[in-house]
Amino acid sequence: MRRKIIYVDNFLTDHGHTPTTAPTLVKLFREEGYTVLSTSNKQNQLLRLIDMLFTISRNSRNSVVLIATYSTSAFNFAWACSLLCRILQIPFIPCLHGGNLPERIKSSPTKAAQVFEHSFMNVAVSGYLKKSMDDHAWRSCVIPNNINIDAYPFKPRTNCAPSILWVRSFHQIYNPALAVRVLHTLLKTYPGATLTMVGPDKDGSFEQCKSLAKELAVEGRITFTGLLPRDEWVKVAAGCDIFINTTNFDNLPVSVVEAMALGLITISTNVGGVPYLLDNEQTGLLVPPNSETAFVDAIIKVLNNDHLAERLSVAARKKAEAFDWQQVKILWNNLFESVSN
Repeated sequence: MRRKIIYVDNFLTDHGHTPTTAPTLVKLFREEGYTVLSTSNKQNQLLRLIDMLFTISRNSRNSVVLIATYSTSAFNFAWACSLLCRILQIPFIPCLHGGNLPERIKSSPTKAAQVFEHSFMNVAVSGYLKKSMDDHAWRSCVIPNNINIDAYPFKPRTNCAPSILWVRSFHQIYNPALAVRVLHTLLKTYPGATLTMVGPDKDGSFEQCKSLAKELAVEGRITFTGLLPRDEWVKVAAGCDIFINTTNFDNLPVSVVEAMALGLITISTNVGGVPYLLDNEQTGLLVPPNSETAFVDAIIKVLNNDHLAERLSVAARKKAEAFDWQQVKILWNNLFESVSN
């Protein structure tokens, strides 16, 4: 008999937040025939936690709880929900997010052990966070973030133009200001270069980037779109050839997988789980964090080598196809079946 799924995450898209993978998974699980309850969409943190705990306790019978587990202060939400699951004897599965989660484990070792040691399974989206589980002998498996590959029309990039795309929330951990500085430096060699930045503001970084663009006199070469639905930014991506991921911390960013699926030449900082996703010189280019010079050198390398650009573009698309839901759902179904047995 299939268990109900209680999915615990921040379902805050209606409040202007960047959507997590959870709403998509909830929809897909339901299409697979599962009964799924989601929690919580409360904007106030205390009310959100109360709603999470109440939903778990009210629906404890014949359930399995998926708990989105982040490296930020939201880690405490995961800890509280896992504690309730242990009290009620409900199997729970932490879904590991956040490139800085290994540091959270170090800074909160007791809470981390209480969450990960007592779970039915810990699901990592890449080998990066699975290694953190393995280092502590905690049960784990890899189920990557998924996409619908058909939603990302592939366009092989050859004879690339210096048209750059950045897609992420404007938050200091994603270092959006670096993208502005990269454009400023690139314009010295390619005066026709452009940058499109897609995403909502999270901590004031949006205005800081606009101010920096004005200070560097590049505001005429940058388009700030704000948050866009996927279909809209995919259309924007069709006019770009290069995707840059400037983050200081990361796990397995869906935006990078999406860029790969579109055939964009993807250049990213070599941090966290990104090297488990991008193979340097094979499916993308990796550079040190916070280095505009390294980014610019990588961009120029692609612009000057059509063969490299086409090879990276085609290989990236092929790699992204492994993240299609038709492949990933098999892993989820096998996991849920093992919980019910």
